[in-house]
Amino acid sequence: MTRPLLEVEELSTCLELPDRTVYAVDQVSFTVGAGETVGLVGESGSGKTLTGASIIRLLPDSGRISSGAIRLDGRDLATISEKEMRSVRGDDIAMVFQDPMICLNPTMTIGLQVGESLRIHRHMDKAAERARVLELLDLVGVPAPSERIDAYPHQLSGGLRQRVSIAMALACEPKLLIADEPTTALDVSIQEQILLLLERLKSKLGMAILLITHDMGVISGYADRVLVMYAGRIVESAPTAELFRHPRHRYTEALLDSVPKIDQDQDTLLYSIPGRPPELTSLTPHCRFAERCRFADELCRDSQPPMVDVPGGGSHACYHPRPELGEAATPHSGPERTLGREVQTLVQIDNVVKEFPVVGRGLRQRSLGTVKAVSGVTLEVRQGETLGVVGESGCGKTTLGRMMVGLERPDAGSIAMDGIDLAQLRGRELRQQFRDRQMIFQDPYASLDPRMRVGPILGEPMAIQHLYGRAEREQRILELLADVGLDEAAVGLFPREFSGGQRQRIGFARALALKPKLIVADEPVSALDVSIRSQVLNLMRRLQAEHDLTYVLISHDLSVVRYLADRVAVMYLGKLVEIGPCASVYERTAHPYTFGLLRAIPVTDPGRARRRDREAVPGELPSAMHPPSGCRFRTRCPRAQERCGVEEPILSAVGGTGHLAACHFPLTDASS
Repeated sequence: MTRPLLEVEELSTCLELPDRTVYAVDQVSFTVGAGETVGLVGESGSGKTLTGASIIRLLPDSGRISSGAIRLDGRDLATISEKEMRSVRGDDIAMVFQDPMICLNPTMTIGLQVGESLRIHRHMDKAAERARVLELLDLVGVPAPSERIDAYPHQLSGGLRQRVSIAMALACEPKLLIADEPTTALDVSIQEQILLLLERLKSKLGMAILLITHDMGVISGYADRVLVMYAGRIVESAPTAELFRHPRHRYTEALLDSVPKIDQDQDTLLYSIPGRPPELTSLTPHCRFAERCRFADELCRDSQPPMVDVPGGGSHACYHPRPELGEAATPHSGPERTLGREVQTLVQIDNVVKEFPVVGRGLRQRSLGTVKAVSGVTLEVRQGETLGVVGESGCGKTTLGRMMVGLERPDAGSIAMDGIDLAQLRGRELRQQFRDRQMIFQDPYASLDPRMRVGPILGEPMAIQHLYGRAEREQRILELLADVGLDEAAVGLFPREFSGGQRQRIGFARALALKPKLIVADEPVSALDVSIRSQVLNLMRRLQAEHDLTYVLISHDLSVVRYLADRVAVMYLGKLVEIGPCASVYERTAHPYTFGLLRAIPVTDPGRARRRDREAVPGELPSAMHPPSGCRFRTRCPRAQERCGVEEPILSAVGGTGHLAACHFPLTDASS
């Protein structure tokens, strides 16, 4: 057999902290063949990123490779000097990181950053370097490379910044590309564009890819083989189709059970893996998943299961694997959704407009125009429902949500709650109205004051609103913690002492403090891995039932919206283009943009997950300062005609009750 391009053998990496040693990667072995894409999946803290960082030797100061071999084309990267490694890194092996804004230097133009590897490894002169950078930017799909080459990172969208990061990594045409969560922070259409780009570049350059992610849908559609990692160890390995069709390790099964699917039964709670991964401060020989596994017994807690080969080219380390003929997952049913209730409007939004001025640099601050964030949106939010608001980044979803809770004021139009328009209120009346509407933000760590303990964080809204006495307030804080599933001990801790999922629970508790009627949740689970995501979604369902809450769920994850929402509103470049009951919009899609978003959803069914030759929603979002005339989606729409450029479509009935779309040529069915 031909030797694999990458051979990782018994790799162990530890973090030497002041008070303890963390064994983050423990005896990990796998291979990656030339031209192959291998997916590495698992929860946050499983050791995925440190495995990738070990391979490319970019560990934190506290990290060190304690044992094992990392052979790239037969050369052991674990034993060579740092000077020798610098000649390999960026040339034979490269890495694309999760957040391009962090890995790109804000003080350097993208041209200089992409060209850095060429200067170091190819010793190019300035003219040759610039020509190659332009070629690379064009290769990764950056529009108008000659105009972008001298731009700074902050002047680019998230999708374009990630394309620049990929161009940097590909500058010297590496043999192996390590892509660490390359699409986590991107919306569904940009995510698909980046993954298709990597797929095409892999074929064009003949390189191998190690794709690190917690998104099982991404793995299903783009990996040839899958490695499942838990608590520092590989627990299962299999060809992609085989793993999704028949997972053997109980951890793999639990991960797949936790993923909300597009056809998920809304009357059943998602399965969530109980507990948390171990801290990895010891090397006790037992199954590390045993404490969270519904099938574990004494054997699992007393000894480490060996890796066992199975037919089909896979292997697993589990004493109680899923049987060959399959076994229905343990049902985890929850409270049924309240159906058939009387429909009452809680929030009425009428022809709302919001624009943000853009000014030039310098002393004169000359106006350059306005960003048209929300342009004439009209919709209603009904009492007790969950309304999902979806669309790409820059479509106006968050701005609309912020106006609903009063964090932004509309330039025109009105937003009334229970018939009361916030814009007409001042002083105490306005402050009282804020009690009824709260917002949960995407990044709980950024929205919680790091200098305050949890108790004061939860008590602050009540103090501002002059609610309750001190004793009552303290009791209310304990009730809130219990509501979101946190222990009383959390009162005295700081946000940094919690996991991402726990911090999001604190965000929910703070939003509930004033007993609101409406909660606008802005991407509440996008930063969470799959098992924590299912816990938070189940929490949202429970809290809604117990507190009679109305949700506006802003998200780019259409599977999450399909599971949680009653109705869905689709926004594009500040406009509402489709709205209706979820079942109708998802199954009888009318607008081409909605169809593209749905087609771009990564799915965990290997029979449906397929690589595509073109993007479901091609191209980049046009400028919100100068949106296209007529239908704003026409520049990316495969059905656009002359009428679309001169006449703006209006929302019209396209199917069942309440299903509206703004399209001159709506789809007759989802196969159009």
